[in-house]
Amino acid sequence: MLCEIVMDEQALLGLNPLADGTTQQQTLQYFEQLKSSADGWQLCATALTSGTYTSNDHVKFFCFQVVEDFFKKSYPDANTDVTQNVKTFLLTWLQQQSCGPAQDKSFIRNKAAQVFSLAFIIDYPSRWPGFFMDLIQTLQWGPRAVDMYLRILLAIDSEVVDREITHTAMENERNTLIKDTMRVQCVTDLVDSWYQIISNYEDSNTEVTCLCLEVIGAYVSWIDLSLVANDRFVGILLRFMAKPLLRESSCDCIHEIILKGMDPLGKTKLIESFITVLDSAGLLNTLEDNEGDYLSKLGKLINGIGLQLIQCWQKLFKSKELSSADVPLKALEHKVPLMFRFLRHEDDDVSGSVIQFAHDYISLLKQLPCVSEQQKQNVKDLLFIIMQKMKYDESYSFDHEGEDEAMFEEYRKELKIIFNNIGALDSELVLTAVHNLFAQTLTHWQNKQFQDVEIVTTLLYMMAEALPATHSGQYFMGDKTKVSTLQEMMRLLVSSRVSCFQHPAVVMQFFETVVRYDKFFTAEPQYVPDVLMAFLDERGLHNPSAHIRSRTAYLFSRFVRTVNKSLLQDCLEEILCRLSDLLVLNSPDNGLKCHLSGEDQLFIYETAGVFVVQSNFPPEKKIELMRQLLAPIVSKFDILLQQMLSESDDTKQMAYAQCLSQAMAFASRVSKGFSSNLTMKQCGLIEPFTEILKIFLHALDVPVHRSLLQMGVRQYLHRMVVCMQDEILPYIPMAMENLLKNPDAKELHDFIPLINQLVMKFKKQIAPFLQESFMPIVRTIFHVLSLPCDTRDQVAANERKLLQRGYFSFIATVVNNNVTEVLQNQDPANLSRVLMTVIEGAVEIPDPQTQKLCFSILKRLVEVWGGSNVLSGFDDVTYKQIVPACFMAPMKTSFDLADGQTILVLNECAACLKAVSDKKGDDFYQISPVYIPTNLKSKPRDYTDLLSNDEVRFKNLQELLQGILHSGSFMTLGRLRYTWICVRIF
Repeated sequence: MLCEIVMDEQALLGLNPLADGTTQQQTLQYFEQLKSSADGWQLCATALTSGTYTSNDHVKFFCFQVVEDFFKKSYPDANTDVTQNVKTFLLTWLQQQSCGPAQDKSFIRNKAAQVFSLAFIIDYPSRWPGFFMDLIQTLQWGPRAVDMYLRILLAIDSEVVDREITHTAMENERNTLIKDTMRVQCVTDLVDSWYQIISNYEDSNTEVTCLCLEVIGAYVSWIDLSLVANDRFVGILLRFMAKPLLRESSCDCIHEIILKGMDPLGKTKLIESFITVLDSAGLLNTLEDNEGDYLSKLGKLINGIGLQLIQCWQKLFKSKELSSADVPLKALEHKVPLMFRFLRHEDDDVSGSVIQFAHDYISLLKQLPCVSEQQKQNVKDLLFIIMQKMKYDESYSFDHEGEDEAMFEEYRKELKIIFNNIGALDSELVLTAVHNLFAQTLTHWQNKQFQDVEIVTTLLYMMAEALPATHSGQYFMGDKTKVSTLQEMMRLLVSSRVSCFQHPAVVMQFFETVVRYDKFFTAEPQYVPDVLMAFLDERGLHNPSAHIRSRTAYLFSRFVRTVNKSLLQDCLEEILCRLSDLLVLNSPDNGLKCHLSGEDQLFIYETAGVFVVQSNFPPEKKIELMRQLLAPIVSKFDILLQQMLSESDDTKQMAYAQCLSQAMAFASRVSKGFSSNLTMKQCGLIEPFTEILKIFLHALDVPVHRSLLQMGVRQYLHRMVVCMQDEILPYIPMAMENLLKNPDAKELHDFIPLINQLVMKFKKQIAPFLQESFMPIVRTIFHVLSLPCDTRDQVAANERKLLQRGYFSFIATVVNNNVTEVLQNQDPANLSRVLMTVIEGAVEIPDPQTQKLCFSILKRLVEVWGGSNVLSGFDDVTYKQIVPACFMAPMKTSFDLADGQTILVLNECAACLKAVSDKKGDDFYQISPVYIPTNLKSKPRDYTDLLSNDEVRFKNLQELLQGILHSGSFMTLGRLRYTWICVRIF
C-alpha cells in the first residue's frame, strides 16, 4: 500500500522559480531527505496519484525525480510487495493521466516515461512479464493513453537499444535478454498496436500519429523487418506522404526502415521496392510545388537511399563479389539524377540534405577500375551544379553576418570538399570547366553580377587544392597544360582590373587569390606594381570596409615576403609614403582615428621594415628610411608617457598605457625584416634601434601600469637580443635593474626567459655581468616566493608555481651553457643555499617538470665539478645530498609512477646517479651506501630484513649499484626496475 503521509508544503516552496536562495536550499535538503528515506518514494508516488498537485508542475517533476532516484538505487533489490506497489502506482498514474480532467505538460510526460522505462528494465521479463500487455490495455482509455504509451516505448528504446548511449557489459547482456524476450512474447502485438494507432488517429490526432511513426522508426532496427515492410504499412505510409501534417514523419519512418541492417542484395531489393512505390505515387516529381521543410526530409530520405546503396556496393566489392556488386551499383546510378534534382534546388537546406550522397558517389567512382561515359557525364553535371550552388545569394549580408550567413559558409565548405574530390577524380575536367567559366566572366566582368565574378575568382583560388601534385605552393610546376592554364587565368585576373569591382566579396577574393598564387609573380614580375597599388589604394589598405583593410594588412605582409625586392627599388619610397598614414600611433590624443587596429598595424610595421631592410639602398639611406619609419614612435613615446602620468582618469590612463605598449610592439615587429642572411649589423641599422631602446627604457621607471609597460620593453629586448650582437649588452644592466624593482610573481616569471636568452646567446661574454647580478636575481626570486599568499587564490598560487619553475630553468640555463663559473665564484654560503634549493626541488616539490629540471641541474654539476678539485667540498655534497636525493624522490607518496611526466623524472634521476658513478668510479660503491638515509625505515613498508644493520644494508646497496650501474642499463631504467631497486634498498 502506498504511503499516506503528506508532503512538507513549506519545504516545497523552494520549487517556485522566484523563491529566494534560503528557501531553495531548504527544498534541496528536503529533496535529499526524501531520496535517502526508505519511504520517500512512496510519499512522492502518493502525491502524484492523489490529485493534490494537479496544477503544480514543479511539484510533480520534483516527485518523479525522487521516484527516479529510488528506481536507480534501491528498486533492483526490492521485495515482492514493493514491486507490486510500484506496478500499482505506475498504472494508477497512467490511468489518471489518461482519463483525468487535464493532460500534463510534455516535459512531465517525458519524465514519467523515463520512470516507466527504468521500472521496465528492472522488472521485465522476470518480475513484470505482462508489462506490454498491461500497457496495450491502456490504449482503450483514449489519445492521452496512446500518447503516454508511445512516449514510454521511446524511453525504453533509449534505455535498451540506442547505440549512442554507452552501456556496460552487464547492461548489454540485460538488453539482449529483453529484446530476445520481446521478440518472442510481444513484438507482434506491439506492431499491431502501432498499425491501429496510425490508422485510427491519422486524421483526428496527427501529433499522436507522428509520435507513433517515430516509434516504428526506432524499433524497426531490431525487430523482424517483414512486420513493417509489408503492404499494409507501406500503403498507409504512402497515404501519409500526401498529407502535409504527416509527410515529414513518414519520410523519417521510411528512412529508418531502409537503414535496417540487411544483406546487400536484400537491402537493394528493399530500396528498389520503396522507390518504385514512391515514384508510382508521383511523390518524387513534385519538388517545385512543395515547401522546404518537407523537401529537406524527402532529400534526407534520398540521401539515405544513396548512402545505403553505396554501402551495399562497397561490401560486395570488398568481398570480391563483383557480379553481385553490379546490382546495387546500377540501382545507385538510377538515383543519381534524383540526387541532382535535390542538390540544385534553390533552397540550400534542401540542397544540403543530399550533399553526403554526392560526396560518397564521387568517392565510389574513384574506387572503380574504369568510369563509364554516363558516369563521366554525371561527374560533369555534378561539377556544374556545385559551381552554381556555391554562389552567394542576394540576401547574404556581408556587413552584418548572422546565423544564416554562417550556415551558408558551412554549406559552401561541404560543396568545396566535393569540388576537390572531383578534381582528384578528373583534374582535366575541373581545369577546363573553371578556365572556360573564368574567361567568359572576367572578360566582361563590368556587366556581371558580383556573385558571378566572386565565384570564378573563388574557383581559381580553390584550384590550388583541387588539382593534384600541387605541393608546397608549387602551383606552376609539373603538368604543362595545368601550368599554362593557371598562368593564363592569373594574367587575366591581374590585368582585367577586376580588383576595382565595387563589392567587398570580389575585392577580398582577389587579394586572397593573388597571395595564394604568389609564385606566379616570380615568373611574370611585370604584374607586381599593379597588384601592389591595389593593396595600397582604396581597394585594399585604404578600403572603406574595415574587414577588407584588416584582412589586407595580413595578406600584404605575406605578399611582400615573396616579391623580388629589386622590382620595387624604384618605387620603394612611394610605397612607404602611401603606408605612412597607417603607421600613426592610435592614441587617445588623436581620437583613435587610425584606419587600422593595433593588431593590423603590426603587419604594416613588419612589412615596412621588410621593405627597408631588404632594399638595395646604401646604409645611410636605409638609416634615413628606418628613422622615418620609426618616427611616429620616437616622436610621441615620451609625450604619451608624460600624458599618461598626468592623466587622472583611470580609463584614459589605461588607454595611454596600451598605446605605449603597442608602440613598443610596433618597433619589435619592424625588426622582423632582419634574418640570419641579412643581419642588423650588415644593414648598418644598429643605431636607430638602440636609440629607440633608450627611449623605451624610460618606461621601466613608471609607477602605473608597470606590468603592461614592462611587457612591451621585455618584448623589444627579446627582439634586440636576436637581432644584435654585443651592441645590446651595455643596455642590459639598466634594464635588469628596473625590471627587478619590486616585481610580483608574474613579472618576475616573465623576466626569466629574457635573462635565459641572454645567457644562451652570449655565454662567456655575459658571464662577468651575470656573476655580479646572479645573487640579486636569486634573492629577488626568493623574496617574492616568501611573501604570504592567500591559499584560496588559485591564480596567485599558479603564478608562484610558474616562478618557482622559472627559477630552476634559470639555474639550468647557467649550468648548461658553460658558464658554471658564475655559480663557482659565488660566496660559498650563497652557493650552498642555491644547491640546497635545487636538491629540495628534486625531492620535495610535487611537480614533475620542476623535479626533472632539478635532477638535470644536479647531473650537469656532477659532470662539471665531480671528480675534480674545481669546487671544494662538492664531493661531500654529492655523497651526502645528491645521491640520497636520487633515492628519496621516488619514495615520496606524491611520486606518481602512472604519470608519463614522472617517468621522465625517473629517467633524469637515474641519469644523475649514472653521472656520479662515471665520475667517482669504485669510490661511489664504497662511500655512497653510508649516506643512504636510514630514516627511510619508517616508511610504511617493512624491509627490516635488509636494514637490520649497516653491514647488511651496505652490502645489499653495494651489490645492487655495482650490478646495475656497471651494466649501463640505469640510463634506460624502466619504472618497474627502478621501483624494485628502491624497494630492495629501503
